Amino acid sequence: MTETPLVLGAMMFGTTVDETTSFALLDRFVERGGTWIDTADCYSFWASETGHGGDSERLLGRWLAARPGVRDQVRIATKLGAEPLEPGSWPNRRQGLSPDAVQAAFAGSLDRLGVDRVDLLWLHQEDRSVSIEDTVGALAGLPADRFGVSNHPAWLIERGRAYAQSIGARPFDALQLNATYLRPRPGTLPPGVAHRFGVLSDEQADYASEHGLEVWAYTPLLSGAYDNPEKEIPEVYAHPGNAARLAVLDEVAAETGAARGQVVLAWSVSRGLRPMLGGSKLHQLDSALDGVALKLSDEQLDRLTAVDRSDWANPYAQP
Repeated sequence: MTETPLVLGAMMFGTTVDETTSFALLDRFVERGGTWIDTADCYSFWASETGHGGDSERLLGRWLAARPGVRDQVRIATKLGAEPLEPGSWPNRRQGLSPDAVQAAFAGSLDRLGVDRVDLLWLHQEDRSVSIEDTVGALAGLPADRFGVSNHPAWLIERGRAYAQSIGARPFDALQLNATYLRPRPGTLPPGVAHRFGVLSDEQADYASEHGLEVWAYTPLLSGAYDNPEKEIPEVYAHPGNAARLAVLDEVAAETGAARGQVVLAWSVSRGLRPMLGGSKLHQLDSALDGVALKLSDEQLDRLTAVDRSDWANPYAQP
């Protein structure tokens, strides 16, 4: 079975998504060739009874323990740095990325997951109270196969990568950012993006392309708004460029017989992105897996990409 580029996001597992449903989603994901599962030590503090995170990692730990051998089939990615220090203190008081915080947070993640290493460890959001060099130094000795950054500016990523290379440590090789087919208006942030550098920009995309970094795209389906008539596309996407994009998206969806969201996922994969799904229903997962497997023609991809003549539409193109 071919490995799917889709990432299963476990953000709400153990809180708003109950254990039975979470296990069913995880099992189906593996059955259909899924490998990457994404979580964080802070998931999901805003929905938990305690006001702290950890429920998602604990649920994944129980699932791994209940499925002997499945750890060899999946890759686990988790994040650190955004856990609130006290209930209700986020974002003003959070764990951060000091060396002591990094060491303690990662030890907690390994314990909750019931593993001795992870496949990818993310810095969840930037922490300018700490030098990136100190954070990278703390990461260097941790049992993680890869390191990535989420919600960081490109210049800080470059500085961290340069320092890692100077000390013989593994540099960041992945970015996790919000990205979808539509573009938010300049100066706005889409719902669910609480970080100034949380939306994939031209500069971040170009940096990733030039240096061979993977880009993981969170909220690529706008929480179902592309296809669910009960959900409106967020107002930050209301502008003429997106009106043109939606028109072409409707055309390609009609031509392929696919849902709009499936076309968005297929387009994302064609741009070199690894989309992330945070759904809570099996049919949502199946639809997304079908979407990333959808093959669009070169002509359809060209139409989707060139509709508003934006350079961002092809962030991996060479100048």
